[in-house]
Amino acid sequence: MNKVSLTGNDYLLVYNVFSLVVASMFGAFVYFLLNVSEVAKKYRNAVVISAVVVGVAGYHYFRIFSAWSSGEFNEGYRYADWLLTVPLLLIELLIVLGISSEKRRPLAVRLVVAAVAMIALGYPGEVSTDDTTKWIFWVLAMIPFVYILATVAGELKKATTRESAAVAKGLRLAMILLLVAWLVYPISYLFPILFGESSQMAETVRQVGYSLADLLAKPVYGLAILAVAKLRTAEEAPSLNS
Repeated sequence: MNKVSLTGNDYLLVYNVFSLVVASMFGAFVYFLLNVSEVAKKYRNAVVISAVVVGVAGYHYFRIFSAWSSGEFNEGYRYADWLLTVPLLLIELLIVLGISSEKRRPLAVRLVVAAVAMIALGYPGEVSTDDTTKWIFWVLAMIPFVYILATVAGELKKATTRESAAVAKGLRLAMILLLVAWLVYPISYLFPILFGESSQMAETVRQVGYSLADLLAKPVYGLAILAVAKLRTAEEAPSLNS
């Protein structure tokens, strides 16, 4: 545990954002579970995964919020959360993309390995106090980061050419949310490097940036996935339970 370095309005802003994220994650968890039965069986795993993602994130944010309230902070909570949830975010997208199971399995394995590598490479730089070390691990983590986004974008492009206009629109929205949210992470990571570890502004931007990115990448993204699953279900009716 590290002592919280923020004071005054900066501390309060981060405190309130953490509180918002905890409430949003647990609210989304309940909502996703209530909607599992609203989609066809072959898409239900995507909605269940969305629930698992926000449930896991909600737990870790509760730990972050509780520690922050006590004047302490452990960056490991975030990385433990990301290590579990980022691979799941990719898997749920693959499910609603309509990729055959034969192709989806090896693709999922590659993406999960890349996601784990990305998180594992980011952590040493995140906790280091040396800017050179931070830059090295940032660059290393960006390699699997770019691979993941390029691969997912390629699969999305293929999917949109074979889907209805409504489903294609929903898939593009999910991809935009994922892209915007994921771009916030590496930018937020750089603020302490660019403005100094002791900068209250840099630390505030980093914590708020990560938190807002998690909101977009998990509950909001999950809503987009749910919408696509419902659209697919409606188009494939009356085989709702097939």
